[in-house]
Amino acid sequence: MRSSIFGNLDSSQPQPNGFVLENHKMLRVQLAPGEVLAKQGSMVAFQGQMDFDYEGSGGIGKLFKKAMTGEGASLMRVRGQGPLYLADNADDIHLFYLENEGLTVNGRNLLAFQPQLSWDIQRVQGAGIAAGGLFNTTVTGTGWVAVTTHGTPVLLDAARMPTFADGQSAVCWSTTLQVGVNRTMKAGALIGRGSGEAMQLAFRGQGFVLVQASEGAPVVPSS
Repeated sequence: MRSSIFGNLDSSQPQPNGFVLENHKMLRVQLAPGEVLAKQGSMVAFQGQMDFDYEGSGGIGKLFKKAMTGEGASLMRVRGQGPLYLADNADDIHLFYLENEGLTVNGRNLLAFQPQLSWDIQRVQGAGIAAGGLFNTTVTGTGWVAVTTHGTPVLLDAARMPTFADGQSAVCWSTTLQVGVNRTMKAGALIGRGSGEAMQLAFRGQGFVLVQASEGAPVVPSS
């Protein structure tokens, strides 16, 4: 796997139907011609000829999973020729190029990926629907994936030692990792700021976890 976050990918060099970082908050997809799957509403500009179609959840099975879990961003399929510019609330964008491998992404952080990649919504082992926020989108195959982070993320090597992250802060991770749930004994400690204060994702094995400096949209205090 190559990525701008690893430093082994030059994300400024355009390629046919490839992904290029126009800047750290805007993605340019160069369709020549071609197509791409992107988060619905993420288009900020395009040049040339483009057709936009609602993609939904990719089938009845995925639609059911999305309805039951709330996971998975609504997607649009963009076809055409020319540069397409994508962004999401001015969040930072990071590119991954998968080479017959997989990446698990928090659905809120999935910005775009190439259509030849397969994707599905999967549940974290040990976490039921009642746990909330512990269903994520797995993308596999060979091609480009763009994810967003709120602020500058940290890259954690789970092979060094057991690794834990809030379910809302974990942006993406290697599919080679064993992922489970860690429940904090003292639930009243309010470890995190999101919905999973007493529960974290637990990662073990060979692979990485990308963690953002946020647990999602801030909660507006009631008046």
